[in-house]
Amino acid sequence: MTKCEFCGKPLDEENIHYMDETNMCEDCLEEKTVLCQHCGERIWRSDAIREDNYTLCNHCYEYNFIHCSDCGRLICEDDACYDEDSERDYCSSCYDRLNDSSIESYNYKPSPIFYGEGDLFIGVELEIDDGGECSDNADALMYIANRDDEHLYCKHDGSLEDGFELVSHPMTLAYHSEQMNWQEVFRKAIKMEYRSHDTDTCGLHCHVNRSAFGESEEAQEAVIARIVFFVENHWNELLKFSRRTVDNINRWASRYGISENTANTYKNAKDKSYGRYVAVNLCNYSTVEFRLFRGTLNYNTFLATLQLVDELCHICKDKSDTEIEGLSWSEFVGNIKGKDELIKYLKSKRLYINEITEESEEI
Repeated sequence: MTKCEFCGKPLDEENIHYMDETNMCEDCLEEKTVLCQHCGERIWRSDAIREDNYTLCNHCYEYNFIHCSDCGRLICEDDACYDEDSERDYCSSCYDRLNDSSIESYNYKPSPIFYGEGDLFIGVELEIDDGGECSDNADALMYIANRDDEHLYCKHDGSLEDGFELVSHPMTLAYHSEQMNWQEVFRKAIKMEYRSHDTDTCGLHCHVNRSAFGESEEAQEAVIARIVFFVENHWNELLKFSRRTVDNINRWASRYGISENTANTYKNAKDKSYGRYVAVNLCNYSTVEFRLFRGTLNYNTFLATLQLVDELCHICKDKSDTEIEGLSWSEFVGNIKGKDELIKYLKSKRLYINEITEESEEI
């Protein structure tokens, strides 16, 4: 007599079931196996993949299902919504939210609009957190910034807990300080309870156009090499300027390490291929990104940061490798002219020769 190989129950032609040449009764069949919800194939329960209320065979899980790029929920590929801007797949809920929101996806990159007269343009990425990833709040900030022109847009950033990223189109330093109404934007953000410095998540990143450093690629590379050397050579001063902790800067904006001269330091930086989480990010085709700085909603600190980036870029363009290699920090700050916010900030951090002023509150 044929018996169930699991419970030993006698089986006849009416109540026998087979699974991988294994005889079993109906009760054991229900207990030991399950149907894949996608293809309908019966599989052993021990082999089934269970996730987000789905029970699937391995083949269907691997080849017919994906995870939403925003919430991470498992979805059938046939039900996924593809976003052309981000080139990612989303569940219908996240897709609708992202497309109805004023907060663009992380990979959103509009054609840049250049503001101001000059050669060197700075594009700002300022992360703000703790006030909500809220479309209405983004609308309020963009309404202030974009009254006259399209200066600012907002983006999702997965590294933030409950906020988003403010991204400016490239502007000259003069345009940032004289025509872009950052102060009003910051006041509104603070009123809505956003914070930047007072978080563990936020950075202030500055993108500078490579074309500012020369007409040829060779000329541009020479200036960028001097920028990298300057940052490495004056790491301790710039770390203090950045307001980041050592652990925080190592995570989000680490150093490459200095060699004996500009050329070798730059070669070392390019050879290491650290990706974008470095103090001077070289991965972008048209810009160099300065990632050292902690976020801030203090306007004077913000402007001082842009002034430092502008000063650093100009001095590295104007001086030779040998001059940058021999340039002390005191000589660098002693030659700064016409950048009052920067000088005041340097004094407050005890980075301006021997003069000290009171620090302002960071937000």
